[in-house]
Amino acid sequence: MPAHHHAVSPVVGRLAPSPTGLLHLGNAWAFLLAWLSARSRGGRILLRMEDLDPQRSRPAFADAILEDLAWLGLDWDAGPDTASAGCAECAGGPFVQGLRGPVYAAALARLEAAGLTYPCFCSRKELRQLASAPHLGEEEAAPADPCRDLDAAARQSLLAAGRHASLRLRCPAEAIAFDDEVMGPQRFAPGDFGGDFALRRSDGVVAYQLAVAVDDGLMGVTEVVRGRDLLPSTPRQLLVMRSLGLRPPRYAHIPLLLDAGGERLAKRHASLSLAALRARGVEPARITGYLAGLAGINPGGAPAHPRELVGRFSLNTLPRNDMRVMEEDVARLVGSN
Repeated sequence: MPAHHHAVSPVVGRLAPSPTGLLHLGNAWAFLLAWLSARSRGGRILLRMEDLDPQRSRPAFADAILEDLAWLGLDWDAGPDTASAGCAECAGGPFVQGLRGPVYAAALARLEAAGLTYPCFCSRKELRQLASAPHLGEEEAAPADPCRDLDAAARQSLLAAGRHASLRLRCPAEAIAFDDEVMGPQRFAPGDFGGDFALRRSDGVVAYQLAVAVDDGLMGVTEVVRGRDLLPSTPRQLLVMRSLGLRPPRYAHIPLLLDAGGERLAKRHASLSLAALRARGVEPARITGYLAGLAGINPGGAPAHPRELVGRFSLNTLPRNDMRVMEEDVARLVGSN
Protein backbone atom coordinates (compact mmCIF):
# COMPACT_ATOMS: atom_id res chain seq x y z
CA MET A 1 0.00 0.00 0.00
CA PRO A 2 1.53 3.39 -0.96
CA ALA A 3 2.72 5.34 2.07
CA HIS A 4 0.47 8.33 1.35
CA HIS A 5 -2.59 6.25 2.21
CA HIS A 6 -1.64 6.35 5.87
CA ALA A 7 -2.11 10.10 5.96
CA VAL A 8 -5.76 9.89 4.91
CA SER A 9 -7.96 11.32 7.63
CA PRO A 10 -10.35 8.88 9.28
CA VAL A 11 -13.76 8.68 7.63
CA VAL A 12 -16.51 10.44 9.58
CA GLY A 13 -20.00 9.95 8.16
CA ARG A 14 -23.27 11.28 9.52
CA LEU A 15 -26.93 10.44 9.90
CA ALA A 16 -28.95 13.66 10.03
CA PRO A 17 -32.67 13.01 10.53
CA SER A 18 -35.27 15.75 11.01
CA PRO A 19 -37.78 15.02 13.81
CA THR A 20 -40.76 16.18 11.78
CA GLY A 21 -42.36 12.75 11.41
CA LEU A 22 -41.70 9.02 11.64
CA LEU A 23 -38.87 7.42 9.67
CA HIS A 24 -40.04 5.60 6.54
CA LEU A 25 -38.47 3.17 4.09
CA GLY A 26 -36.91 6.02 2.08
CA ASN A 27 -35.14 7.35 5.19
CA ALA A 28 -34.00 3.84 6.10
CA TRP A 29 -32.52 3.48 2.60
CA ALA A 30 -30.49 6.71 2.88
CA PHE A 31 -29.35 6.07 6.46
CA LEU A 32 -28.37 2.45 5.78
CA LEU A 33 -26.19 3.52 2.81
CA ALA A 34 -24.60 6.40 4.75
CA TRP A 35 -23.85 4.01 7.63
CA LEU A 36 -22.43 1.29 5.36
CA SER A 37 -20.31 3.78 3.43
CA ALA A 38 -18.52 4.95 6.59
CA ARG A 39 -18.38 1.57 8.36
CA SER A 40 -17.05 -0.23 5.26
CA ARG A 41 -13.91 1.92 5.55
CA GLY A 42 -13.56 1.63 9.32
CA GLY A 43 -15.12 5.06 9.77
CA ARG A 44 -17.13 6.65 12.53
CA ILE A 45 -20.74 7.79 12.49
CA LEU A 46 -22.26 10.92 14.01
CA LEU A 47 -25.98 11.21 14.57
CA ARG A 48 -27.23 14.80 14.38
CA MET A 49 -30.83 15.73 15.08
CA GLU A 50 -31.86 18.49 12.63
CA ASP A 51 -34.70 20.05 14.60
CA LEU A 52 -34.42 23.64 13.36
CA ASP A 53 -38.00 23.91 12.14
CA PRO A 54 -39.88 25.05 15.27
CA GLN A 55 -43.31 24.52 13.68
CA ARG A 56 -42.80 20.87 12.70
CA SER A 57 -40.12 19.38 14.97
CA ARG A 58 -41.37 17.27 17.90
CA PRO A 59 -39.39 15.67 20.74
CA ALA A 60 -41.57 12.55 20.38
CA PHE A 61 -40.39 12.14 16.77
CA ALA A 62 -36.76 12.60 17.86
CA ASP A 63 -37.17 9.77 20.40
CA ALA A 64 -38.89 7.54 17.84
CA ILE A 65 -36.07 8.13 15.31
CA LEU A 66 -33.38 7.00 17.77
CA GLU A 67 -35.44 3.92 18.55
CA ASP A 68 -36.07 3.08 14.86
CA LEU A 69 -32.40 3.46 13.88
CA ALA A 70 -31.27 1.24 16.75
CA TRP A 71 -33.98 -1.30 15.84
CA LEU A 72 -32.66 -1.37 12.25
CA GLY A 73 -29.20 -2.22 13.60
CA LEU A 74 -27.55 1.14 12.87
CA ASP A 75 -25.32 2.51 15.63
CA TRP A 76 -23.38 5.77 16.05
CA ASP A 77 -20.27 6.93 17.85
CA ALA A 78 -21.60 10.31 18.93
CA GLY A 79 -25.10 11.73 19.00
CA PRO A 80 -27.80 13.36 21.13
CA ASP A 81 -27.83 10.35 23.46
CA THR A 82 -24.05 9.92 23.89
CA ALA A 83 -21.25 11.73 25.62
CA SER A 84 -19.22 12.80 22.60
CA ALA A 85 -16.02 12.11 24.51
CA GLY A 86 -16.02 8.60 23.02
CA CYS A 87 -15.32 9.97 19.55
CA ALA A 88 -11.80 11.35 19.41
CA GLU A 89 -11.93 12.23 15.69
CA CYS A 90 -15.33 13.89 15.90
CA ALA A 91 -15.51 17.49 16.95
CA GLY A 92 -17.88 18.07 19.81
CA GLY A 93 -21.61 18.45 19.97
CA PRO A 94 -24.17 19.16 21.01
CA PHE A 95 -25.56 16.94 18.27
CA VAL A 96 -28.97 18.62 18.30
CA GLN A 97 -29.27 21.67 16.07
CA GLY A 98 -31.79 23.31 18.40
CA LEU A 99 -29.02 23.51 21.04
CA ARG A 100 -26.42 25.02 18.68
CA GLY A 101 -27.77 28.59 18.47
CA PRO A 102 -24.55 30.23 19.77
CA VAL A 103 -22.46 28.30 17.19
CA TYR A 104 -24.65 29.56 14.34
CA ALA A 105 -24.72 33.12 15.73
CA ALA A 106 -20.90 33.15 15.74
CA ALA A 107 -20.78 31.90 12.14
CA LEU A 108 -23.31 34.55 11.03
CA ALA A 109 -21.32 37.27 12.81
CA ARG A 110 -18.16 36.22 10.94
CA LEU A 111 -19.94 36.27 7.57
CA GLU A 112 -21.47 39.68 8.34
CA ALA A 113 -18.12 41.10 9.43
CA ALA A 114 -16.60 39.89 6.15
CA GLY A 115 -19.28 41.78 4.19
CA LEU A 116 -20.68 38.56 2.72
CA THR A 117 -24.29 39.05 3.84
CA TYR A 118 -27.10 41.58 3.51
CA PRO A 119 -30.54 41.96 5.08
CA CYS A 120 -33.43 41.23 2.71
CA PHE A 121 -36.88 42.72 3.41
CA CYS A 122 -38.72 40.92 0.59
CA SER A 123 -41.46 38.44 1.45
CA ARG A 124 -41.16 34.85 0.26
CA LYS A 125 -43.85 35.60 -2.29
CA GLU A 126 -41.88 38.55 -3.71
CA LEU A 127 -38.73 36.43 -3.93
CA ARG A 128 -40.67 33.63 -5.64
CA GLN A 129 -41.92 36.11 -8.27
CA LEU A 130 -38.35 37.26 -8.85
CA ALA A 131 -37.14 33.68 -9.16
CA SER A 132 -39.71 32.77 -11.79
CA ALA A 133 -38.12 35.22 -14.21
CA PRO A 134 -37.73 33.82 -17.77
CA HIS A 135 -35.38 30.85 -17.79
CA LEU A 136 -31.75 31.81 -17.26
CA GLY A 137 -28.94 30.82 -19.55
CA GLU A 138 -26.10 28.60 -18.33
CA GLU A 139 -23.83 31.39 -17.08
CA GLU A 140 -26.35 34.05 -16.18
CA ALA A 141 -26.71 35.21 -12.63
CA ALA A 142 -29.97 34.61 -10.81
CA PRO A 143 -32.25 37.67 -10.73
CA ALA A 144 -30.72 40.21 -8.38
CA ASP A 145 -32.42 40.63 -5.02
CA PRO A 146 -33.54 44.29 -4.89
CA CYS A 147 -32.32 44.44 -1.27
CA ARG A 148 -28.76 43.47 -2.22
CA ASP A 149 -27.65 47.05 -2.88
CA LEU A 150 -29.82 49.03 -0.45
CA ASP A 151 -27.86 51.73 1.29
CA ALA A 152 -27.69 52.03 5.08
CA ALA A 153 -30.33 54.79 5.18
CA ALA A 154 -32.85 52.73 3.19
CA ARG A 155 -32.25 49.73 5.47
CA GLN A 156 -32.71 51.88 8.57
CA SER A 157 -36.03 53.28 7.36
CA LEU A 158 -37.36 49.79 6.56
CA LEU A 159 -36.34 48.56 10.02
CA ALA A 160 -37.89 51.66 11.59
CA ALA A 161 -41.12 50.88 9.72
CA GLY A 162 -41.19 47.51 11.49
CA ARG A 163 -40.14 45.38 8.51
CA HIS A 164 -38.39 42.13 9.42
CA ALA A 165 -35.38 41.08 7.37
CA SER A 166 -33.90 37.71 6.52
CA LEU A 167 -30.12 37.56 6.24
CA ARG A 168 -28.84 36.41 2.84
CA LEU A 169 -25.45 35.32 1.53
CA ARG A 170 -24.00 37.26 -1.41
CA CYS A 171 -23.19 34.55 -3.94
CA PRO A 172 -20.24 35.06 -6.27
CA ALA A 173 -21.00 35.12 -10.00
CA GLU A 174 -18.92 32.07 -10.92
CA ALA A 175 -20.16 28.50 -11.02
CA ILE A 176 -19.52 26.02 -8.21
CA ALA A 177 -18.09 22.68 -9.32
CA PHE A 178 -17.55 19.48 -7.35
CA ASP A 179 -17.27 15.75 -8.00
CA ASP A 180 -20.09 13.67 -6.61
CA GLU A 181 -19.12 10.10 -5.66
CA VAL A 182 -22.30 8.71 -7.24
CA MET A 183 -23.59 11.31 -9.69
CA GLY A 184 -20.18 12.31 -11.09
CA PRO A 185 -18.92 15.82 -11.95
CA GLN A 186 -21.39 18.58 -11.03
CA ARG A 187 -21.41 22.23 -11.97
CA PHE A 188 -23.91 24.78 -10.70
CA ALA A 189 -24.09 28.33 -12.02
CA PRO A 190 -25.69 30.67 -9.41
CA GLY A 191 -28.90 30.69 -11.50
CA ASP A 192 -29.12 26.90 -11.14
CA PHE A 193 -29.56 27.11 -7.37
CA GLY A 194 -31.39 30.43 -7.14
CA GLY A 195 -28.44 32.73 -6.44
CA ASP A 196 -28.29 34.53 -3.08
CA PHE A 197 -29.97 32.50 -0.34
CA ALA A 198 -31.13 32.92 3.24
CA LEU A 199 -28.82 32.12 6.14
CA ARG A 200 -31.41 33.22 8.71
CA ARG A 201 -35.13 33.62 8.14
CA SER A 202 -36.96 36.86 8.87
CA ASP A 203 -38.43 35.28 12.03
CA GLY A 204 -34.89 34.71 13.36
CA VAL A 205 -34.79 30.94 12.69
CA VAL A 206 -31.43 29.82 11.31
CA ALA A 207 -31.72 28.47 7.76
CA TYR A 208 -31.04 24.82 6.96
CA GLN A 209 -28.19 25.61 4.54
CA LEU A 210 -26.20 27.55 7.14
CA ALA A 211 -26.73 25.06 9.98
CA VAL A 212 -25.84 21.98 7.93
CA ALA A 213 -22.73 23.55 6.40
CA VAL A 214 -21.47 24.84 9.77
CA ASP A 215 -22.18 21.53 11.52
CA ASP A 216 -20.60 19.33 8.84
CA GLY A 217 -17.52 21.57 8.89
CA LEU A 218 -17.13 21.91 12.66
CA MET A 219 -17.99 18.27 13.43
CA GLY A 220 -15.26 17.04 11.09
CA VAL A 221 -17.67 15.19 8.77
CA THR A 222 -15.65 13.84 5.83
CA GLU A 223 -18.48 12.37 3.76
CA VAL A 224 -22.16 13.09 3.26
CA VAL A 225 -24.33 10.36 1.75
CA ARG A 226 -27.86 11.61 1.06
CA GLY A 227 -30.70 11.59 -1.45
CA ARG A 228 -30.14 13.15 -4.87
CA ASP A 229 -33.02 15.57 -4.19
CA LEU A 230 -30.51 17.46 -2.00
CA LEU A 231 -27.98 17.90 -4.83
CA PRO A 232 -28.94 21.61 -5.36
CA SER A 233 -28.23 22.24 -1.64
CA THR A 234 -24.60 21.23 -2.12
CA PRO A 235 -23.31 24.35 -3.94
CA ARG A 236 -24.93 26.50 -1.24
CA GLN A 237 -23.36 24.50 1.57
CA LEU A 238 -19.98 24.58 -0.19
CA LEU A 239 -20.24 28.38 -0.47
CA VAL A 240 -20.97 28.71 3.26
CA MET A 241 -18.04 26.42 4.15
CA ARG A 242 -15.70 28.21 1.78
CA SER A 243 -16.72 31.59 3.24
CA LEU A 244 -16.00 30.34 6.79
CA GLY A 245 -12.77 28.51 5.91
CA LEU A 246 -14.28 25.10 6.80
CA ARG A 247 -13.13 21.91 5.13
CA PRO A 248 -15.93 20.43 2.99
CA PRO A 249 -16.81 16.73 3.03
CA ARG A 250 -17.05 14.50 -0.02
CA TYR A 251 -20.63 14.13 -1.28
CA ALA A 252 -22.44 11.05 -2.54
CA HIS A 253 -25.99 11.72 -3.73
CA ILE A 254 -27.93 8.48 -4.01
CA PRO A 255 -31.04 7.64 -6.06
CA LEU A 256 -34.40 7.99 -4.32
CA LEU A 257 -37.01 5.41 -3.43
CA LEU A 258 -40.35 6.24 -5.03
CA ASP A 259 -43.84 4.90 -4.43
CA ALA A 260 -45.69 2.90 -7.09
CA GLY A 261 -46.93 6.15 -8.65
CA GLY A 262 -43.43 7.59 -8.97
CA GLU A 263 -43.67 10.02 -6.04
CA ARG A 264 -40.72 10.27 -3.65
CA LEU A 265 -41.35 8.35 -0.43
CA ALA A 266 -42.17 10.87 2.28
CA LYS A 267 -43.64 11.23 5.76
CA ARG A 268 -47.14 11.01 4.25
CA HIS A 269 -46.53 7.34 3.32
CA ALA A 270 -47.58 6.26 6.80
CA SER A 271 -47.93 2.58 5.87
CA LEU A 272 -44.24 2.56 4.92
CA SER A 273 -43.06 4.02 8.22
CA LEU A 274 -40.68 1.76 10.12
CA ALA A 275 -43.05 1.90 13.10
CA ALA A 276 -45.94 0.60 10.95
CA LEU A 277 -43.80 -2.18 9.44
CA ARG A 278 -42.56 -3.17 12.89
CA ALA A 279 -46.15 -3.21 14.20
CA ARG A 280 -46.98 -5.66 11.39
CA GLY A 281 -44.27 -8.01 12.61
CA VAL A 282 -41.61 -7.26 10.00
CA GLU A 283 -38.12 -8.15 11.25
CA PRO A 284 -35.50 -5.40 10.85
CA ALA A 285 -33.06 -7.71 9.01
CA ARG A 286 -35.77 -8.20 6.38
CA ILE A 287 -35.92 -4.46 5.74
CA THR A 288 -32.13 -3.97 5.64
CA GLY A 289 -31.75 -7.08 3.46
CA TYR A 290 -34.39 -5.81 1.02
CA LEU A 291 -32.76 -2.34 0.85
CA ALA A 292 -29.31 -3.90 0.37
CA GLY A 293 -30.82 -5.86 -2.54
CA LEU A 294 -31.87 -2.57 -4.15
CA ALA A 295 -28.33 -1.26 -3.55
CA GLY A 296 -26.87 -4.14 -5.54
CA ILE A 297 -25.00 -5.76 -2.62
CA ASN A 298 -27.50 -8.43 -1.56
CA PRO A 299 -28.87 -10.23 -4.64
CA GLY A 300 -32.31 -11.63 -3.91
CA GLY A 301 -32.73 -9.32 -0.92
CA ALA A 302 -32.54 -12.07 1.73
CA PRO A 303 -32.66 -10.88 5.40
CA ALA A 304 -29.32 -9.42 6.49
CA HIS A 305 -28.20 -7.39 9.50
CA PRO A 306 -26.31 -4.18 8.56
CA ARG A 307 -23.12 -5.62 10.12
CA GLU A 308 -23.25 -8.54 7.67
CA LEU A 309 -23.37 -6.09 4.76
CA VAL A 310 -20.35 -3.95 5.67
CA GLY A 311 -17.83 -6.09 3.77
CA ARG A 312 -19.93 -6.07 0.59
CA PHE A 313 -20.65 -2.35 0.37
CA SER A 314 -19.56 -0.19 -2.55
CA LEU A 315 -21.02 3.04 -3.87
CA ASN A 316 -20.09 1.76 -7.35
CA THR A 317 -22.77 -0.96 -7.29
CA LEU A 318 -25.54 1.57 -6.65
CA PRO A 319 -28.07 2.04 -9.42
CA ARG A 320 -28.02 5.58 -10.81
CA ASN A 321 -31.79 5.85 -11.28
CA ASP A 322 -34.57 6.23 -8.72
CA MET A 323 -36.37 3.00 -7.79
CA ARG A 324 -40.03 2.25 -7.16
CA VAL A 325 -41.19 0.38 -4.07
CA MET A 326 -44.16 -1.61 -5.35
CA GLU A 327 -47.10 -2.88 -3.32
CA GLU A 328 -45.89 -6.45 -3.85
CA ASP A 329 -42.47 -5.58 -2.36
CA VAL A 330 -44.18 -4.40 0.81
CA ALA A 331 -46.52 -7.40 0.77
CA ARG A 332 -43.45 -9.65 0.56
CA LEU A 333 -41.79 -7.88 3.48
CA VAL A 334 -44.91 -8.20 5.58
CA GLY A 335 -46.06 -11.59 4.35
CA SER A 336 -42.89 -13.51 5.06
CA ASN A 337 -43.12 -13.42 8.86
